[in-house]
Amino acid sequence: MTTEASTTPRAAASDSGADAVIAMQSFRYVYEGASQPAVHELTFNVNRGEIFGFLGPSGAGKSTTQNALIGLLTGYEGSISVMGRDLRHWNRDYYQRIGVAFEAPNHYLKLTARENLRLFAALYDRPAADPDHLLGQVGLALDADKRVAEFSKGMRGRLTLARALQHRPELLFLDEPTAGLDPSTARQVRQVIQEARANGATVFLTTHDMVTAQELCDRVAFLIDGRMAALDSPATLRRAHGRRAVRVDLQTAEGRQSKEFDLEKLGQNSAFLSWIQSGVVESMHTLETTLEDVFVQVTGKKLG
Repeated sequence: MTTEASTTPRAAASDSGADAVIAMQSFRYVYEGASQPAVHELTFNVNRGEIFGFLGPSGAGKSTTQNALIGLLTGYEGSISVMGRDLRHWNRDYYQRIGVAFEAPNHYLKLTARENLRLFAALYDRPAADPDHLLGQVGLALDADKRVAEFSKGMRGRLTLARALQHRPELLFLDEPTAGLDPSTARQVRQVIQEARANGATVFLTTHDMVTAQELCDRVAFLIDGRMAALDSPATLRRAHGRRAVRVDLQTAEGRQSKEFDLEKLGQNSAFLSWIQSGVVESMHTLETTLEDVFVQVTGKKLG
């Protein structure tokens, strides 16, 4: 029987703002010439040491919000405080303290992976991590001396992640870090993100990958049509919108059969007890709602 337990260390899943690295209040943004805002009155906090997931379909307002947070969009309404300072009052020193990995990689293609990391490391005042260590973390150790022009899209994405980590930022903005990766490599990237958090980073994660969001995030925000539809921990959202039931697969004289029972007072359910005693139990597991199921229930739309 599966459980809600996770081996990932969790930060406090609250939105009190007492230890907020990001505090967004009534954020609203209208693009020039648009008749409607791209984002309407967003209010939320991201707490120190948290992995915060920002989920929504294309056009939901995720990129607009993230671009404002990293200083690429100005002219917004409302307020944004990052690391205790109004975002409008940050200068170039802001980029010494944040790391950004865009979904679309941007590297010097004629340079090798190691040369790219060393070049970008020179832009920071902070001590840089060893490039070979970073490349090993993201599974590119054997490609350190290969020109980036020869890299696949997935390899370039992993190099982008390594570059975002090299100056040991306090706040990481990651945009689809597992896009286009095979399951094994995606798992490796998730481990790198967990290690960054363990080393003190706060992570703002924009993704369509519900496996990544469910496994990594302390809290997730569902964005739809520029509005916040839900904000809570993945486990809480799944409990609130899921079924509390167990399915039992049984081998009986009539063949293999399955039945479902409510989890409430399962040990006192005479029908359940009679059923499992009537044959050989082949499997028994809870019917857990996935985070993607919850998203569809809450927003009425699918990610993609």
